[in-house]
Amino acid sequence: MAPHPYLDGESKTSDLDEQALFFHRYPKPGKLAIHATKPLGNQRDLALAYSPGVAAPCLEIAREPGLAADYTSRANLVAVISNGTAVLGLGNIGPLASKPVMEGKAVLFKKFADIDVFDIEVDAYEIDHFCQVVAALEPTFGGINLEDVKSPECFEIEARLRRDMAIPVFHDDQHGTAIIAAAAVRNGLRLAGKSLEEAKIIASGAGAAALACLNLLVSLGAKLENILVTDKDGLVYKGRTVAMDRWKDVYARDTELRTLEEACEGADIFLGLSAGGVLKPEYLEKMADKPLILALANPVPEIMPDLARKVRPDAMICTGRSDFPNQVNNVLCFPYIFRGALDCGATGITEGMKQAATDAIAELAREEVSEVAAKAYGSETPVFGPDYLIPSPFDPRLILKIAPAVAKAAEKDGVANRPITDMDAYVEKLNRFVFRSGMIMKPIFQIARNAGKRVIFSDGEDERVLRAAQVLMEEKVCVPILIGRPNVLASRLERYGLKIRPGTDFEVINPEDDPRYRDYVDHYFQKVGRKGVSPDTARTVMRTNTTVIGAVAVARGEADSLICGLEGRFPRHVRDISQVIGMRRGVKKLAAMSLLIMQDMTKFFVDTYVQRDPSAEELAEMTRLAAAELRRFGIDPKAALVSHSNFGSDDTSDTIKLRKALEMIHAEMPNLEIDGEMHGDSALSEAIRKRTMPDSTLAGEANLLIFPTLDAANITLNVVKSLTDALHVGPILLGAASPAHVLTPSVTSRGVVNMAAIATAQAIGLEG
Repeated sequence: MAPHPYLDGESKTSDLDEQALFFHRYPKPGKLAIHATKPLGNQRDLALAYSPGVAAPCLEIAREPGLAADYTSRANLVAVISNGTAVLGLGNIGPLASKPVMEGKAVLFKKFADIDVFDIEVDAYEIDHFCQVVAALEPTFGGINLEDVKSPECFEIEARLRRDMAIPVFHDDQHGTAIIAAAAVRNGLRLAGKSLEEAKIIASGAGAAALACLNLLVSLGAKLENILVTDKDGLVYKGRTVAMDRWKDVYARDTELRTLEEACEGADIFLGLSAGGVLKPEYLEKMADKPLILALANPVPEIMPDLARKVRPDAMICTGRSDFPNQVNNVLCFPYIFRGALDCGATGITEGMKQAATDAIAELAREEVSEVAAKAYGSETPVFGPDYLIPSPFDPRLILKIAPAVAKAAEKDGVANRPITDMDAYVEKLNRFVFRSGMIMKPIFQIARNAGKRVIFSDGEDERVLRAAQVLMEEKVCVPILIGRPNVLASRLERYGLKIRPGTDFEVINPEDDPRYRDYVDHYFQKVGRKGVSPDTARTVMRTNTTVIGAVAVARGEADSLICGLEGRFPRHVRDISQVIGMRRGVKKLAAMSLLIMQDMTKFFVDTYVQRDPSAEELAEMTRLAAAELRRFGIDPKAALVSHSNFGSDDTSDTIKLRKALEMIHAEMPNLEIDGEMHGDSALSEAIRKRTMPDSTLAGEANLLIFPTLDAANITLNVVKSLTDALHVGPILLGAASPAHVLTPSVTSRGVVNMAAIATAQAIGLEG
């Protein structure tokens, strides 16, 4: 439930809309594609995939329908289905216009839980027609996610489909919101010292989500007589005839109260799923001690948190917005509920499964946050309390807690066709997915956001940097400082339609006229005066070499990190950084690490850009630096020294070097999981590795690949990037005294943003 972009003003909205349209259109329209999971490289593959080989699994499934889970993708395939009658904050825009939203939901399923999705937009508005269309799809899917279907039809539709289909049917707009809200209620009441059975609840809004929240709370112990519901027509009471239906009628009370203000008297919980601003400060004053406020309307909550706290400092507040604590975001649960339900072959989503998900989310917020999980939250580790009632949507533990809890509940409720027999192995499988999901940059952005770190960009006039600067400012990832001529910056910003302005929204260093010029020259000459640089040369460099200008700014403490390299040769930029910023204490040489984010995995490669033919000692040093960087991403490094030789199968200068490096690494870092030298496929497959080295000191799949030479590393990086259409993040320069990174000329504005976030996170890490 992120805030709608129109909230923050017309100029920002037009920028965001323009970027969103470009994002959806290029380089290929839409956000989804279908990829084959089996090789189709020869005639035999084709024969196995289609005719005549396909007959064998068809006959097996005809004999035993449950085998479809073994021979097809059905058990990992969900349909996201909508008729477009209640889309986001856009209303009834119809099925075709809803398709971008449904594709977006599909992407979330894949990224957060590795679930494949077909988005299906149906031109069916009557309940009978809609249910007939969806029910007929059962043979194709393992589950149905109903999305953006208007109330009250959505209640009847879901009820019928749950009755008629033997697979999970889940209306996320109802139950996803309900599960997260209920988890917040669990923890809010715990902090307030109150019980759900005795809590007085007032609901503003009586649509699908609000009623689902109340239904779940009742199943968890809330009493009907303690619940009052209001909507745009006032209180829902016995005898009311305006805008009533059988689902709302459950909450009709025999009372003389008629307004939200009256209903707030003595209430412990306010549940808002209605409209912005309806909870007035004077209403809030009437609530009980330590009230829990769930103001979930978007983009404007029923009451803004700062106003609520001013009136009631003792209040605990949740919203649907990402810019306040306690965000009720459906992505906290729906991917993981389906993950657990699909993996145990559930025939439906029971009340027990929803309760299990609720409890898992609530318990997770109360757990001590591990070092890895803390990366998802930024620079401050969260502690259970009023501002941390529910976890962050990017907490990597969510899938590990919710999916097993849902699967266990499904088995307990008798709806699991394939109960999970080895839960420890199942959790380990989920754990492996967490670090292959492509969400690897999320913790870095969380660390960087709102820290106020200053990142200086040497190529400030470049379009990619200008576009990145606007994103970085809007997202509060860092404070950009751009090196460039003010008149050029202003004209290019206008040409590209960007709203930020030099000297107002970001600092500018003008290489042609800056009052610090003489100080910068003196600083630079002190660094390089005995390295063949004369005072005259230093003055010229400080007018023309923007990498040196940026490096001096960092060395003088006027910036926290440097991004450069969009023009010019990579080695020259590295030389300037090493001369001006220098190396971290104990580090002898800089090295570069590259991250490739692929569809189903992430891998780190070292050294891809700096050291042409590193010695064994240098390989050991770069491995130590790279392993520390992986931990910044919240990843435990599993390193492999890769070679044409496999555990001593050949003796060359490179293989001997790798073996010496391994000895040094074991001596310096006995706790680092590493082995080598080994083939590339051995590094990526434990099964292959065990055939040649059963007692390998590396378990599972390597995520950090160390190469004997720059040629080997760089060639592998670019071949893999091209073959897999991977996103390259980097190169990440390792070993500098302050964060400094040299990008490549092919980098995109997205790549600039990623590297600025990494540089900011590194700067924060150096403070510790």
